[in-house]
Amino acid sequence: MDSGQEFVDFYALLQVSPACDRKMLEKAYRHAAQMYHPDHTDTADIDKFQEVTAAYQLLRDPEKRAKYDQRYKELKKDNLYQFPGGEDLQIDEKSALDDAEAHEKVLYHLYKRRREHAKDPGIMGYYIQKTLDCSDENFEFHTWYLKSKGFIEITQEGKLAITIEGVDHVISMSRKAEETKLIAQMDDQAREA
Repeated sequence: MDSGQEFVDFYALLQVSPACDRKMLEKAYRHAAQMYHPDHTDTADIDKFQEVTAAYQLLRDPEKRAKYDQRYKELKKDNLYQFPGGEDLQIDEKSALDDAEAHEKVLYHLYKRRREHAKDPGIMGYYIQKTLDCSDENFEFHTWYLKSKGFIEITQEGKLAITIEGVDHVISMSRKAEETKLIAQMDDQAREA
């Protein structure tokens, strides 16, 4: 990097820690490149694609990365570029359970919509976000996760819709919930006897 150029936090751009290994760096790059690639119509962003490609090309080269890391550390001393550490990196079990519950709500909502409106199964993301009462960042996380798992898709109209895999997942969750209820009932009956 030239000292005349504005410093770009490539680690933040690729959403990895400065301590990440080569494998994690490649994984993060592949994910970002796939998301922003011009052929990916839902999330295409040529500028972002070029930025993540430039970040990956620099960071994958050990010599260039060492020079970049030196500059990064200098700026980090001034608190310009810091990754969360310690407690900021920890996530409690409740947060993960809350996310799982939000994913279930989204899937059940989209499942119901597809069953009742087979020809127009999509719902604008705004309405689902409003139902979940979550921030833009949290909603992006939920939709990213569900899309990555293949449970939801974005329709040509830009709406969210459940996929076949999503329907199968909802059915599986419903079966497990029913099994849990039956086991609890049998346990209750056994205690009463």
